[in-house]
Amino acid sequence: MLTDTPGIHHVTAMVGDPQANLDFYVETLGLRLVKRTVNHEDVLRYHFYYGNGSGDVGTVYTCFPYPNEPPGRRGRPGIPAAAFAVPPGSLDYWTDRLADRGVAAETRERFGETVLRFEDPSGTCLELVAAESPVEPWTGGSVPADVAIRGIHGVTTHPVNPYQTAGVLETLGFEYVAEEGERVRYEALGDRGTVVDLLDRDAPFGREGVGSIHHVALRVPDEDELREWHDLFRERDIEVSRIRDRRYYRAIYVREPGGVLIELSTEKPGFDIDESEEAFGSSLVLPPWAEEDREMIAGQLPPVDAPGAEK
Repeated sequence: MLTDTPGIHHVTAMVGDPQANLDFYVETLGLRLVKRTVNHEDVLRYHFYYGNGSGDVGTVYTCFPYPNEPPGRRGRPGIPAAAFAVPPGSLDYWTDRLADRGVAAETRERFGETVLRFEDPSGTCLELVAAESPVEPWTGGSVPADVAIRGIHGVTTHPVNPYQTAGVLETLGFEYVAEEGERVRYEALGDRGTVVDLLDRDAPFGREGVGSIHHVALRVPDEDELREWHDLFRERDIEVSRIRDRRYYRAIYVREPGGVLIELSTEKPGFDIDESEEAFGSSLVLPPWAEEDREMIAGQLPPVDAPGAEK
């Protein structure tokens, strides 16, 4: 029996310089570097995972650094923005913090929420949303715990056909909440990372590249249910990948009819299978099948100064 997804597992973006990426997400945004590993499809590329102290699903934002690739172009279909939840009353702190670091930001109101919008060093559009969250923040970082990021709030999607995308979201357990102008809101019934907004407006076709959000991943409890979702999408002639072993979770990738790439990811085995929680992000970890090539891989990756890294 399929169960509704409780919300977002993680969000993944393509970015530029790996050191600038680390500095921004760890030092400026105060997230924890949960995992420093490699892209399973290209082991000569880093894959950085950021999140709260324990790397809880729903707090995780990941980045593929492609320092020599051209920039992406926003448009349809795609995910033009990702949003993090911060405590109500904290946006003045964040406005000042970003300004002190030369990051331009603007405030807007949306569905009764106050949103602070800005870009990371690669041009990825990010938002901080003042919203209640039960998630414990990373308390060992550069931002005081009372104003720190709690996790993912949601994503904005821009499909070529929002009605078809809405149908897939409803199949996955999201419910229609409201709409404002060209923006339609859907929410899952979990306690974090529950928001997916659809933009219903014309736009040129986008291009994947540095600064673009590659996919949003939704949570499923285990691999058995992942297989059921895989079979359901195949039965409905929706493009779906085989099940992939991503070390910390199992995943399928769905190119839904509106063109947005959605991943479904299991909640286990989790990020503590190759490092203790205390040691998260302190060393380069590789999937077991790549260990025999560690020296070659490490030698080809650009050097980075990661917080807490082994020297």
